[in-house]
Amino acid sequence: MGGEFSFETTSSDVEVTWGERLRDFYEEFIYKPGVVAWNDRRTKIGGAILTVYVVMAIASLFYRQPTSNQAARGLHPFTIWSAPLGSTASGEDVLAMVIHATPSMLIMIATGGVFATGVAVVIGTVAGYKGGLIDRGLTSFSDVMMSIPGLPLVMVLAVVFEPTNPAIIGVLITVNYWAGLARAIRSQVLTLRENSYVEASRTMGASTPRILFKDIIPNLMPYVLVNFANAARYVVFTSVGLYYLGILPTSVANWGLQLNNAYKQAGALVGTGALYQLVIPMLAIMGIALALILLSQGLDRVFNPRVRTRLAGGSESTASETGDETTASNEVMT
Repeated sequence: MGGEFSFETTSSDVEVTWGERLRDFYEEFIYKPGVVAWNDRRTKIGGAILTVYVVMAIASLFYRQPTSNQAARGLHPFTIWSAPLGSTASGEDVLAMVIHATPSMLIMIATGGVFATGVAVVIGTVAGYKGGLIDRGLTSFSDVMMSIPGLPLVMVLAVVFEPTNPAIIGVLITVNYWAGLARAIRSQVLTLRENSYVEASRTMGASTPRILFKDIIPNLMPYVLVNFANAARYVVFTSVGLYYLGILPTSVANWGLQLNNAYKQAGALVGTGALYQLVIPMLAIMGIALALILLSQGLDRVFNPRVRTRLAGGSESTASETGDETTASNEVMT
């Protein structure tokens, strides 16, 4: 009887443990971040703007391709419904050009931002935590990459490889952008690895990957998010500049090509009445950059454990904790 009772108790404990793990995962990684993000106006505005670009990317699957003579030439915006943002000197629908440039831009942003921040986080955290020969080797490699001028390097690689895949272009643009971020992350890890909770994990025999993913990297996430937005903005501006200069292949739709056509073909800056052809793609570039900045600033609070716990736990708090909830709410809205 004693053995049977012990077996049932152990099974029950295992079942309860799995349930608690699932509940903790939901609260920590879904519910609490969602509450904090929803209560920050910057996240709402940035998310709304970015959603518009996602909708535009989806609309590119259905909206007509920009071609010559699909509308009267040189139409100004809001003249006819079939070309609401006007047309170019060759009769291309400006709205169609903006819409069909959006998918490739989003792919470049995602791949370039993830590549730059991912490489920086891996190299920076490993170098800062391990130290010694590994640190010297990775740091020297980062220094070498930092010493290479980024834009000239990208221009040379673009001419040599002539990439047409937006994902490859995104990686190409950030090929050495990660180096400065890796050095900055290493400096922060050098401080974090001396904290008491990291020392406690090492004393308990936790593996290096577990310490990095559970104790080090979560504390770096606000900084990483901000730099992801910076890397994404760098991809936007650099790709537009390279397309404007004609260095990247013109077979991929891009707002930089619209700027090039508006300036060189339509003479948008010399009083020909084609200024709208320059302004519309510029507004598209500014909008996506603004969305990335607002999202990075708003999501910075998602990784603040104190704000996240207080705000997400507001519905379960007692009346005596109302003051703390109000303080946390005001802090998130600031």
